[in-house]
Amino acid sequence: MLEAGVLSWSIGDLLPLVLLAGVVGLDVVSFPQAMFSRPIVGATLGGAFVGEPLAGLTCGAALECLALESLPVGASRYPEWGSASVVAGAVAASHVTPTGLPAVGPFAMSVVVGILASWLGGISMVKHRQLIARVARPRLGQLAAGSRSTVIGLQVFGMTADLLRGALVGLVMLLVAAPVVAVVDARWSVRDDLSRAIVVTCVAAVAAASVWKDFHAISGTRRLFLISLAIGTVVVILGA
Repeated sequence: MLEAGVLSWSIGDLLPLVLLAGVVGLDVVSFPQAMFSRPIVGATLGGAFVGEPLAGLTCGAALECLALESLPVGASRYPEWGSASVVAGAVAASHVTPTGLPAVGPFAMSVVVGILASWLGGISMVKHRQLIARVARPRLGQLAAGSRSTVIGLQVFGMTADLLRGALVGLVMLLVAAPVVAVVDARWSVRDDLSRAIVVTCVAAVAAASVWKDFHAISGTRRLFLISLAIGTVVVILGA
């Protein structure tokens, strides 16, 4: 785990998180696209791997508000939230309060780490596509002829490279973020309630802007939003 001011991820902590970052990053585009690369899922898994799923879930909920603004479509450039969410969830879960929630300083920093990691992941996805294009170009004739082995080979290569890409992003960001967040946690002086309010307000503003844009662009969005809001409210009331 982490201690203030020093990096002390053990191999037992780091290796599962790096593998998880690779698998979750793979889900973004390559396989199986089962939506476990969404921030609220990826961050919860990252927190669970550190032993604090609630802290990961809290961070994931904040990142999910930010991820609503980006829509991964085709070959467009967009943040890669899968691997980033695993890193952010693990960082948030490395410093928790007795209630299981992330400490305020690491919580704020985990959101920042998630944003930076998603940006790095987005760049890595572009490089991954360029790599696949270079590998496929000499095989265009075989592809045009319908070579089954060539198609399968390129698919396996692409997914393997994507798995390694996500794992590398996770490894780099975990190693870089851990000591920074430990120092921030030791020196954070802003009141807890104010710190959380700032983070929640910022991510909620981004989510509200995204939803408002969808209200005007996609038919039926308002109705679905109201239905989901009603169901969520009922669930919260019954679970209270």
